[in-house]
Amino acid sequence: MKGKIALEEAFCLPRHEEKQKWWAGLFAVDAEKHTREIIDIQKIRLEKMDKFGVGYTILSYTAPGVQDVYDAKEANALAVEVNDHVAEQIKGYPDRFGALATLSMHDPNVAAAELRRCVTQYGFLGALVNDTQRNDASGDSMIFYDDPSWDVFWQTCTDLDVPFYLHPRNPTGVFMDKLWAPRKWLVGPPLSFAQGVSLHILGMVTNGVFDRHPKLKVIIGHLGEHIPFDLWRINHWFEDVKKPLGLDCKRTIRDYFRDNIYITTSGHFSTPTLKYCIEEITEARILFSIDYPFESFEDACGWYDGVDLEEGTKKRIGRDNAAALFKLGNFKDSKA
Repeated sequence: MKGKIALEEAFCLPRHEEKQKWWAGLFAVDAEKHTREIIDIQKIRLEKMDKFGVGYTILSYTAPGVQDVYDAKEANALAVEVNDHVAEQIKGYPDRFGALATLSMHDPNVAAAELRRCVTQYGFLGALVNDTQRNDASGDSMIFYDDPSWDVFWQTCTDLDVPFYLHPRNPTGVFMDKLWAPRKWLVGPPLSFAQGVSLHILGMVTNGVFDRHPKLKVIIGHLGEHIPFDLWRINHWFEDVKKPLGLDCKRTIRDYFRDNIYITTSGHFSTPTLKYCIEEITEARILFSIDYPFESFEDACGWYDGVDLEEGTKKRIGRDNAAALFKLGNFKDSKA
């Protein structure tokens, strides 16, 4: 399929090359290759997009990124640097690249101001944040965004009418030491990433974020971070047990997925799983993505181009849903 849109696609700053190479050595089979690919925007990435039929890529800063910087001033300075860098890199390619703002999430007012700057000054298409914000040197203190103190930020998202991508990050501090280090092979895509994002997004549901901001649009990756497979059970317990005990979110979990939450195929290239998600949350809430360079164009696009779906469904998930969500104009092969 030509003209696919991909929107969980990472980059990092060139000045962080050595740090990125060290980091990649913890999870990548070929750390040097990974580092070359994640720093590049205009050459390797474009060549792969052309080869594998990706018309448009929406870039975002790699995890854990700014969310791992516990000093608020330093974190915001890095966010501004990252946003200025990617804006400069993509400005000559309006029909191929967009970007999601990188934000320090120490302070909702600061985060809201930087998001507004990126959308109004650079035309960024939303924001991507790597789960909770580290708030101390130990990594034990993490900031969630699901209580009313963050309403000014969520209101800014809805005022600007841009989506917010809640992306995973690595566990830190006592959580890493006590829970994950003795089970280190479960850190990342096998389990910890989904656990972290699921906790955060369901916290937003149960703590009323979507009730206070009913037009808020949030994206989660990896075919929903396990949540679609638990929707019946979550709904049963919320509606039949938790609400009688005092849970006061106004709608059902299925309503929030219908009205507020999107999922992507990033890093999860399974046809039976995709078909299950279509049946469970409908094709209107699903977006194609790759998760490059953590995953490959070859795997993602080879799978999706060959997936057995009705043509209209395939185009909606592969391109049209994202084009509508991000209000995109023409891009390469947008009408293919």
